[in-house]
Amino acid sequence: MTLSRFYPIFDNIRWLERLLPLGVKLVQLRIKDTPEPELRAAIEKGQALCRHHGAVLVVNDHWQIAIDAGCDWIHLGQEDLDEADVPAIRRAELKLGLSTHDRTELDRALSLDPDYVALGPVYPTILKKMKWHQQGLEKLTEWKALIGDVPLVAIGGMSVERAGGAYAAGADAVSAVTDITLNDNPEGRVRQWLEVTK
Repeated sequence: MTLSRFYPIFDNIRWLERLLPLGVKLVQLRIKDTPEPELRAAIEKGQALCRHHGAVLVVNDHWQIAIDAGCDWIHLGQEDLDEADVPAIRRAELKLGLSTHDRTELDRALSLDPDYVALGPVYPTILKKMKWHQQGLEKLTEWKALIGDVPLVAIGGMSVERAGGAYAAGADAVSAVTDITLNDNPEGRVRQWLEVTK
């Protein structure tokens, strides 16, 4: 599967219900601090919504539930990777996306033959506190040279206006979070994203 150029990340199902009908084809569900029964129900519903709309769901972190729900993709951060059973993920034939921030993490990620590598934060982000400051577009170009044919996802502080620069620097896909969720008109913003990422 070719990775869609636009890759939004949402923290609850309501966003999928609102925005999948607009034509989003790749979406990550990143739910934290939720009891397992609710989490399981959300991931199952997310998978059903994505199938209905011809989209791909990427589940953040919760690999066992993703396997149980018949999902196709899992995304793991470096901390998640410490606890995940990667052979089990591969046996279930899930595709695997991995977060990276420095060369050590990139080497670790590449040793696992990922289906994409994410680099961030490209720009300062308000989403979560991180020990890494902005990586910049130059780092995207460096990463792309290092990973070759592996798809590269740019994340962190991304906006419609910054997307072009990320693609030019080597990103295959651009991930957006607060540029959509904090926008006064999320549907309108997603339409703009779909336009610039055609």
